[in-house]
Amino acid sequence: MKFEKQVSVMLWAMVILSCWSNAALAASWRDYRKKPDKWFASKEGVQITRNILSWQTLRGDWPKNTDTMTKPFTGNRKQLRGTFDNGATTDELRFLAKAYVVTKNAACGKAFIKGLDHILAAQYPTGGWPQSSPPGRGYHRHITFNDNAMVRLMEFLRDLADSDDYKFVKPDRRTKAKLAFTRGLRCILKCQIRVKGKLTAWCAQHDEKNYKPRPARSYEHISISGCESVGIVRLLMSIDKPGTEVIAAVNGAMAWFESAKITGIKQVSRNGDKVIVKDSNAPPLWARFYDIKTNRPIFSGRNGVIKSALAQIEQERRTGYAWYGTWPASLNKPYAEWKKKHPSGPRTTRLFRN
Repeated sequence: MKFEKQVSVMLWAMVILSCWSNAALAASWRDYRKKPDKWFASKEGVQITRNILSWQTLRGDWPKNTDTMTKPFTGNRKQLRGTFDNGATTDELRFLAKAYVVTKNAACGKAFIKGLDHILAAQYPTGGWPQSSPPGRGYHRHITFNDNAMVRLMEFLRDLADSDDYKFVKPDRRTKAKLAFTRGLRCILKCQIRVKGKLTAWCAQHDEKNYKPRPARSYEHISISGCESVGIVRLLMSIDKPGTEVIAAVNGAMAWFESAKITGIKQVSRNGDKVIVKDSNAPPLWARFYDIKTNRPIFSGRNGVIKSALAQIEQERRTGYAWYGTWPASLNKPYAEWKKKHPSGPRTTRLFRN
């Protein structure tokens, strides 16, 4: 059984570049995976592979915001703390999969299976994933859509179950990956926020037991996300022959994006600060967070006090966080094409092709 791959790499990259702080690192991972097979056996390829292996934690994942390719880890591996956030772990595993297929380096295969098993074990019974595992007691324990963490895990597992690149993985694990993707999809549908009976979009975090939206850091309140919801919709649109629930989820989210778009303003940089100015010709913007009841943008500084305007929070948070973006605009063309293929109507859910 194989999946139909409908996701545009370029458009998906736009979402990553907009939401993530380590976009340059994400691009370099893609570049290295595209290297010809002979490169993985070269001196440079072998050294980078060794570097990546050295950063794997004892549990099987990798730390974030660390250049695991250019230098080896020389400290105590017991002190390494891995995560699924900011692209960590899935990027390393994709690289090691190709390195193993090309070189048959047993260390790569062993590390890959260890990382895969860690991802599978980290999934909650409700279908979501925490930001890291073990999740602890803080906000990291919540189902994490922030920075597309859960979406990336699901894409990885779907590729593993479908792509010939992962034929070296035994069938039982590939079956587990497929089932994990299915549970993840059900979780996404249950997390989608309804307001007055209408489907909207998603919060950046949701409760791991009851699916309700949850806060994270002091300036990341319970809300509807104009950024993270884009990655979720793109994933849902990539499903071959979706069921009525998936179709409703996509249409509901797209309708919410339309209702939440902000026109007549633009964000500019001025003297090292971010400033919002009027501009009737500016393309639509979306806020990172919207109040669930009022559908109005919300902003917050490190003190956790919710404000209605970006100018009302401290400069450090204004400039140090992506409060506005054009993220949903990247869905316009894909959604138009998806809508032609999947008009609303009764349909049986099929997540995988026969």
